[in-house]
Amino acid sequence: MSNEPHLSDSGLSSGVPYLIRGATLPDGTRSDVLLTGGRVAELGHGLSHAGATVIDADGLQALPGLVDLHTHLREPGADQSETVLTGSQAAARGGFTSVFAMANTSPTQDTAGVVEQVLALGERAGYVTVQPIGAVTKGLGGTQLAELGAMATSRARVRVFSDDGLCVSDPLLMRRALEYVKAFDGVIAQHSQEPRLTEKAQMNEGALSGELGLIGWPAVAEEAIIARDVLLAEHVGSRLHVCHLSTAGSVDVIRWAKARGINVTAEVTPHHLLLTEDLVVGYDARFKVNPPLRRREDVEALRAALADGTIDIVATDHAPHPIESKDCEWDAAANGMVGLESALSVVQAAVVDTGQLAWADVARVLSATPARIGRISGQGQPIVVGAPAELTLIDPAARRVFGRADLSGLSANSPYLDMALPGRVIATFHRGTATVLDGVLRDATEVARLNGVLHG
Repeated sequence: MSNEPHLSDSGLSSGVPYLIRGATLPDGTRSDVLLTGGRVAELGHGLSHAGATVIDADGLQALPGLVDLHTHLREPGADQSETVLTGSQAAARGGFTSVFAMANTSPTQDTAGVVEQVLALGERAGYVTVQPIGAVTKGLGGTQLAELGAMATSRARVRVFSDDGLCVSDPLLMRRALEYVKAFDGVIAQHSQEPRLTEKAQMNEGALSGELGLIGWPAVAEEAIIARDVLLAEHVGSRLHVCHLSTAGSVDVIRWAKARGINVTAEVTPHHLLLTEDLVVGYDARFKVNPPLRRREDVEALRAALADGTIDIVATDHAPHPIESKDCEWDAAANGMVGLESALSVVQAAVVDTGQLAWADVARVLSATPARIGRISGQGQPIVVGAPAELTLIDPAARRVFGRADLSGLSANSPYLDMALPGRVIATFHRGTATVLDGVLRDATEVARLNGVLHG
């Protein structure tokens, strides 16, 4: 068995079908997969197709294209950190075929015009489906609802709304938002952080924050908002999604709410599944994030909750920053980590290689369920005949030291640099176009041309 598939040069020509030989499907069975016309055309053994690019997938795991419900692409307004194009390239490199772009841009994604602009930038890039998230409040100001209905009926068909980075802390405003989006099956994705309890907070509140002399971010600041919001969602009868769950207490609240029948979903980030507050000791700002890295006990609770279904999905919270925002004193550094290119490897390390999740579960938490929560069509579907050709091939046996060369975005604020990680994305297919081959990102002009041929 070769370590990587052999890809013929014919894959560079437009519209050529792909014949994937001997891939392992999420249910553990092996099959050839023929992709043509933007669809999964055939599954079986010994398949052939004239003119197809043949990929030797012996030893490779096939997954439906990954879907990230929580990505910061920064454009418009902060294209020194990331653009829709570079963020899309990072996503494809990580095995993603769809990302939801958070609203904290400049101008804010709080009108139909801005979300349509982001949608168009994603279509032009062609690497992934870019689905804009609308702001809950105008300018993320937390005082007046944004144009929720106009964004929902725009060409972007926004269904997820969030002020992420800022909590919708006003309970009356949160209630009104939940009531409003219920009319078109929308969901409010809340950044759960009581602002008065986290003023000037720098890391998780606990014994270590006291030793380091840093102001702590208490777990109760997250848990209190989640408790309030699940009760509001129950009262209104609307959908609530909780962003980046980070504490064992939050898991308990979500588990209670689901047992009560409340329509709530929750996400966990890869970094909260793997990293702990102990990394703050060196004051390396790559480890500064909001919510902060927590205790080992919290990490274990999050892993168990993902395994038992209390936490529904993994979402990256990909948050690029320019070097000057991280290469500085801890107190002055920005919160956030890039995570698209490393997400699948971190999930493998945290919950697959530990035996808590199988690859079928990975397909659920990183593809099918985020697509369902976001109400996005053509994404997250099982690998079956007739399904859209949204597919990722990974080599789970690969081992690598994660480095700057593994990043395709504009920013390098990854907490995993120089860390040994398992797994490697070998190929990503979006709408039948290979955006990544042999682990190498395809040229932007070529991807745009192929998408034009297939969909023009």
